[in-house]
Amino acid sequence: MAKNSKTPLKGNALLKKIDKLKQKDKTRREIAKECGYFTDNDNEDETRVNLTDFYEAVLAARGIDLNNDNSDGRGRDLEYRVTTHKNGQIVIGASYTEKMGLKPGDEFEIKLGSKHIHLKIIDKDDKV
Repeated sequence: MAKNSKTPLKGNALLKKIDKLKQKDKTRREIAKECGYFTDNDNEDETRVNLTDFYEAVLAARGIDLNNDNSDGRGRDLEYRVTTHKNGQIVIGASYTEKMGLKPGDEFEIKLGSKHIHLKIIDKDDKV
């Protein structure tokens, strides 16, 4: 079972600790480990340094956000394109409905244009 009893540093505390450790000529792995970015394996006598988590925390502490809001959580960017299925249905997908804050049971008004479909959510207050 993997564990880390030390809470990883974040924000200004992380940046200050990095500056102190750099002055002591520590390696990147040593710095990451001392800042709490490691996992101890019970069945092995080794410590795994989590450099990716460490680098992401450093970027976040410096105000750099590399997270893409157009991601579906599986590493792919959301594309605002769909294909009509053989049965004529068009599926939008959960990533898009979550991004819009839609919930099961939300209703839409459908308006057809010459080359577009416009979906307008019907507010519960607008229902009669």
